[in-house]
Amino acid sequence: MGLSRKAWNNVVIFSMLLMIFFLNGVHHKLNPSNEVSGPQHLLPEQSFVLTLAFPGYKVERIGTSWRIDGPWQAKPEQVQALVNAWLAVKLEVADVTLSADKALSVARFWLAGQELPVSYQLYLDQGQYYLFDKQQQLWLHVPKELVQTLFLPLDIGQSQQ
Repeated sequence: MGLSRKAWNNVVIFSMLLMIFFLNGVHHKLNPSNEVSGPQHLLPEQSFVLTLAFPGYKVERIGTSWRIDGPWQAKPEQVQALVNAWLAVKLEVADVTLSADKALSVARFWLAGQELPVSYQLYLDQGQYYLFDKQQQLWLHVPKELVQTLFLPLDIGQSQQ
């Protein structure tokens, strides 16, 4: 039983339509939407912080203790509490875009197993604080009371209130 030329054209057309629908569906499965929702960790879970830096301050892990380069006079327990705060905090995603020249400060973290530092810029806009995650291009809302904890060496939270 043979198909006519017109019938074969219809078979080819329907086959191509099925293939297009299939490939379109596969495309959405392979590249899901990158919408981020809910609270986000600032640093990847189980991170091991080697160095953290703020403008004028650098804190490096030396074995099991910390070395501070800058005018911040802190005890090792305070430094560890600062690092633990960054590791533990979860922040909500914010729907805001601010100009890069309005950044109040920046925090950089060098983590074990990563070549480049993780960087966060702090912004203040209409009485609200925001962190910009440069790696994920993500804006996060920071409660005022948490700003002082995260940027302890800089006294940002107290000076801006």
